[in-house]
Amino acid sequence: MEARSLAPGRQRGPPGVTWLAAVSLLSCLLVPGQTKVFSRCELVKVLQDLGLEGYRGYSLADWVCLAYFASGFDASDVEYEPDGSSNNGIFHINSRKWCRNFDKKGPNLCHVYCTDLLNPNLKDSVICAMKISQETNGLSNWETWRQNCQGQDLSDWVDGCDDF
Repeated sequence: MEARSLAPGRQRGPPGVTWLAAVSLLSCLLVPGQTKVFSRCELVKVLQDLGLEGYRGYSLADWVCLAYFASGFDASDVEYEPDGSSNNGIFHINSRKWCRNFDKKGPNLCHVYCTDLLNPNLKDSVICAMKISQETNGLSNWETWRQNCQGQDLSDWVDGCDDF
């Protein structure tokens, strides 16, 4: 049998399609297969069980408000910044300083890969968020918390979740 070859000068597809397909396949391999969008009360229970109530003087409602405005309670949420960094997981923890992307070097102050922060059990995300909140600015390290939660009555974030 004779092998088929393309006519001289012909490509199999438009330029860049092969590269785009390879990048798409690679991104599928790097993202965990589990996704989880929490309900408000479900998240209250998980964060309470992981010790965030009263941590560093912040109420559970502060943490739930932060999670809502950062990711919409989506544990696998990733947002990319213009500088190439990414905000990862339920608290949108940034790769510039706190976690490591596979292709980037940086401080990695939480000592985790950014993909670890996409896990629906939230343990790595909570441990890293606790570390971030130990910084001088506390939850003010998150712009979204400053803009949407700080100084607000946050009681609605946890109301009705006692039985959960």
